[in-house]
Amino acid sequence: MDKPVYDPFAAMRIPEYRNLMMGRFLFIMGLRMMGTLVGWWIYELTNDPFAIGLIGLSEVIPAVSLSLYAGHVIDISEKRKLLLRGVTLYFVCALFLLLLSTSYTTAQFSKHWIAFSIYIIIFFTGIIRAFTGPTFGTMVASIVPRELLQNATTWNQGIWLSASVTGHATVGFLIAFMGNTGSLAVICSLVSIGFLFMFQIKPKPSLNEPGEKKTLDSVKEGLSFVFKTKELLGALSLDLFAVLFGGAVAMIPVFAKDILKTGPIGFGWLNAASDIGSILIVILLTLFPLKKQQGKKLLLAVAGFGICIIIFAFSRLFWLSFAVLLLSGMLDGISMIIRGTIVQLKTPDQMRGRVMSVNSMFINSSNELGQFESGVAAKLLGVVPSVVFGGCMTLLVVATTWFKAPSLRKMEY
Repeated sequence: MDKPVYDPFAAMRIPEYRNLMMGRFLFIMGLRMMGTLVGWWIYELTNDPFAIGLIGLSEVIPAVSLSLYAGHVIDISEKRKLLLRGVTLYFVCALFLLLLSTSYTTAQFSKHWIAFSIYIIIFFTGIIRAFTGPTFGTMVASIVPRELLQNATTWNQGIWLSASVTGHATVGFLIAFMGNTGSLAVICSLVSIGFLFMFQIKPKPSLNEPGEKKTLDSVKEGLSFVFKTKELLGALSLDLFAVLFGGAVAMIPVFAKDILKTGPIGFGWLNAASDIGSILIVILLTLFPLKKQQGKKLLLAVAGFGICIIIFAFSRLFWLSFAVLLLSGMLDGISMIIRGTIVQLKTPDQMRGRVMSVNSMFINSSNELGQFESGVAAKLLGVVPSVVFGGCMTLLVVATTWFKAPSLRKMEY
């Protein structure tokens, strides 16, 4: 009997999934543009690497604090309504940043006041993200049948990375030619159009009854599931510490401006480099998915990522810095797809909100904690030594996981 032909576009043939992915592309593109712009803007206002790190801290505090509660809310809520509400609130935050960037505001208020206001707005985006980020993950599984989850997860990561690379690269050009105000106007437009695509998705009611379990019991159940599922816990922990210590991207404004001596356009390309690499590998893995030894490949990919970060720290050539960030993105793309597939395949439908929120707490928030760690390390050690330290710590985390989590190393799906 002939084996069924693998269809790399299977998930994308589902209309609802297409709407979700198109809406997510525009939404994430706008958010990544906003994050990149804020990093550049804060460094322009303060000329202090530590100030960049505070952006991450401003967002991570509410995101982590509310993540477990958010998982409970997601599991008992109608997910489409929750998602649309979050996108709307993100638009409001982008609108406030737009008003802060206008010539009237910059003429009336000091740089320190504007910087402080930016931190406040980013704090509120952290609250919103605690609910919105995991909701995207639960929506994927509610639209796509289980047999297509691996394909849908690969597409989901590819769409996120495509939006990220487009946002990173585009905002450098926008800042150069339109300034912060014009760039933020584009961001508001993208988020609005993304909302229209997501609005077309059908309601996704909860599989759990409100009040069926107490909030605390529900949260404990989600945490207990993650900690009992060793492959899931190992994959999340590995990514948490690797991103925490390997967050060289947070220091790219400093490398671009003071070390490599490039302007906003070069800054945009350096920011985009890792995402370009990730999207290239995602395209390859969509056509030719990983068949075996996924756990071992996850560990090797994260180790290679750490080595790339160390080389980036020592580079004084723009093309070499771009190349190693590109390669680091390819390796990071492999780890993201493997981890994302493990999360989707190991999670029961009625617990997806809570597990996705734990995933968000481990992974997404590690970016902001890594950004803060990079800012503190740069202040204490200097920019270059801090990035070298981060790369070395990433290698140490991989070595520890290799020996301490054999079930992850041996895992196949």
